[in-house]
Amino acid sequence: MHIPPFYKKPTWQRFFAGTLIGGILAYGVFLYMYGSMFEEMLAQNRAFQAEINDLENQNEALIQDMEELSDNSEKILRVETIEVTIANSEQLGLDRLLIHDLEEMVKQEVDHIIGQDLSVIGQSDMLLESTIKNKDYIIDDFHYKLEVKLLTIWETVRITVEATMTN
Repeated sequence: MHIPPFYKKPTWQRFFAGTLIGGILAYGVFLYMYGSMFEEMLAQNRAFQAEINDLENQNEALIQDMEELSDNSEKILRVETIEVTIANSEQLGLDRLLIHDLEEMVKQEVDHIIGQDLSVIGQSDMLLESTIKNKDYIIDDFHYKLEVKLLTIWETVRITVEATMTN
């Protein structure tokens, strides 16, 4: 059996070349779409995992405090949540995952204040600032130093920091 020599004709050569180039372009588009979708899902997964960790820590601290408060009937204001924002993330060109990781590292540094009395935390605000400021945060072989720009202490502690890359 003999296969006809279509590969020698210019029209068929153009057809096969176009098919090959179209296949390569389609594969490139597929990789781009899959990569962007996977990155978004990874960021969403990390955000959900962080939220779960925050809620577990908060729940654990509040249950422990509720047991301690069962003896006392007076209402004392306590820290319930911690919110961290990085003010200059756009200037440094940080992506969402890096920002999320830095915020989580700061939250882990100061998560011991959840459930504490506001008056105690208010008196030790400089200690809280120095705890954040004196640590070197390492993500993907990059070292970051954080400086506290704004610290709001209430039932929700809001910490605004500025990040700088160090060598």
